Amino acid sequence: MKNSVYILAIILVSLYSCKTSTSPFSKTDKTIPTQSDTVRIANDKLQYEVIIIDPGFSTWLYSRAFPRGYHSQNYLENKNQFYVSEWNSRVLQPQRYDPNLYEMTINYDSNIDYGYEVNYLIYNYFIYFQNTYKQRLFGTVPSR
Repeated sequence: MKNSVYILAIILVSLYSCKTSTSPFSKTDKTIPTQSDTVRIANDKLQYEVIIIDPGFSTWLYSRAFPRGYHSQNYLENKNQFYVSEWNSRVLQPQRYDPNLYEMTINYDSNIDYGYEVNYLIYNYFIYFQNTYKQRLFGTVPSR
């Protein structure tokens, strides 16, 4: 069965499609932008997939996020564990947290090495999400 990591936020119609920029992906990790500002990363060898659908995320990622390599993979993995844990907790409490923001749980297994690119994009989505929707999942959120 295919393991999946999905992050879905409010889905809105975007008036543009994003362009890829040159970045150091491995041959198995590929970012494939599609319509409606969707970012998809897939690795068939490890059988995982990340889909991020949120208008403005790609633009934010390429203009405001820290560059690849700024944080170590270990740093990103540790932050993602905290963010995913809090996110999943909020999904399970729709009476307390907006179910339109926290639509579905994220299947992130800390025992799987997803690689740098996946952790980088998940981490940056959480930063984007917290700053855009004025949410605080864990700790201090960079204002980038």
